[in-house]
Amino acid sequence: MSGRNSTTPVGSLPDTTEELPLVPAVLTWLVWSMLAASIAVLAVRVRTGVTWEVPGVIAIDGLTVLMWVVVTFFSGIVHSYSRRYMAGSRVKTTFFATVFGFTVVVMGLVAADHLALFGLLWLSMGLLMAKLIGIISGWDQAQAAATVARTYFLGSSALLGVALATLWWTTGATTVSGVAGAADTLGGPVWLVAAGALVLAAMIQSALIPFHGWLLSSMTAPTPASALMHAGFVNAGGILLTRFAPVITVDATLMLAVVAVGGASAIGGKLLKSVQTDIKGKLGCSTVGQMGFMIMQAGLGFFGAAITHLILHGFYKAYQFLSAGGQVEHTAPSEQTPHTVGRLQSVVGLIVTLLTGLAGGALFAMLTGKGLKIDAGLLLTFFVVFTTLHAARDAVQHASLSTAVRYGAVPLVFFPAITVYAVVYEAISGLLAELPMVTAPTELTLLHAAIAVAFAGIYIGIETGVHERSQRLYVALLNAGQPAADTVLTTTEDYNEY
Repeated sequence: MSGRNSTTPVGSLPDTTEELPLVPAVLTWLVWSMLAASIAVLAVRVRTGVTWEVPGVIAIDGLTVLMWVVVTFFSGIVHSYSRRYMAGSRVKTTFFATVFGFTVVVMGLVAADHLALFGLLWLSMGLLMAKLIGIISGWDQAQAAATVARTYFLGSSALLGVALATLWWTTGATTVSGVAGAADTLGGPVWLVAAGALVLAAMIQSALIPFHGWLLSSMTAPTPASALMHAGFVNAGGILLTRFAPVITVDATLMLAVVAVGGASAIGGKLLKSVQTDIKGKLGCSTVGQMGFMIMQAGLGFFGAAITHLILHGFYKAYQFLSAGGQVEHTAPSEQTPHTVGRLQSVVGLIVTLLTGLAGGALFAMLTGKGLKIDAGLLLTFFVVFTTLHAARDAVQHASLSTAVRYGAVPLVFFPAITVYAVVYEAISGLLAELPMVTAPTELTLLHAAIAVAFAGIYIGIETGVHERSQRLYVALLNAGQPAADTVLTTTEDYNEY
């Protein structure tokens, strides 16, 4: 710090003690009331197994009520957090109205059965999220980020529209359930168009590589909006594939392709994260990787596992974003520890990681029955172990622990995490049992094995720092992880909302 006083006016601080306007308070209360109602509906659903519907329009099944609870919970947290975060902002009322509208639209999406209604709500969801990204009208960078996101979301909606129109033309069904019932008649070029469009729409929505640009360009959004985006919005790709599981499971080759693109994004997200320097950028790349894991699980035919992953990731990522501000103080330059470790420590850390992963895989297989036979369940166990171990290590690495204690803490964090994942997975799979294809494991092939070997090899290479030896790779990752140039805030004045 130079000690010089800044002459640039940044506006007066907001008075957070004054009464908040009525709209934010009412909408916050309303969202929490919706959560209570959703929990009640879920309890009735679990107890009776009843399904409510307006024939041909909406169908409230296990997936619907589960997502209602998840969506309203995250929205309630965001509403409550934002009452102070947005205090004094001139767009506070607009922000709350948009977040509430987004919540209602998503609740409608997971209940929609009519194809046209589903497509319309998908489009509306994207447009509302783009509005949240560019909520500050005076920031050119925020408006540019909103434009980037809106372009991607319109592309996703167009692809979904192609898929829905093709499915309607092929099957004659006007509902999601009707399409699922006619899935046995699907095949050929027309089916490929519909299934391919569905997968691409899911990839864009979930920010999989190479469609991750909109997510990394969206950091101008208020932090609560980022939390809602990373904890809920990007998960819509998993919901889409689960709803249309009978369509994409028609052909094993397409399912293998889904596994491949998911694996590429999982590894790519981890690589991109390694060159990020800002906290929100790292969280964004982490989301890219975690959505890759989710899509991989869907590609293996375990849609219940994909839903479980998106829910648990949502809780984790919402916390990470809402607490991101505290990480700035924790990583102050004067308190940073060296990033480099000795060769022996790296080897010991890798051994601890591998042994813990193997033991965790055995635990997951014992709790769920997956991975006990040579089928897709074996790969599911393999990838679940990787992603849970990664999250456990990430959590431990943020703790102020010595190297020896940190490695010892990995299994202590990992085994409870695997147990929680397995228990939640079994519970969610039971709740979703009535869906056409919650579990449709694919047959293992040599290509599946090749993907698993490549995934493990690259992951180990990243953990041991092999990728850091290539300057060309570093530059390529740095370029691939950059947001759109016109969305970057470069001067102090750009941060001044007033």
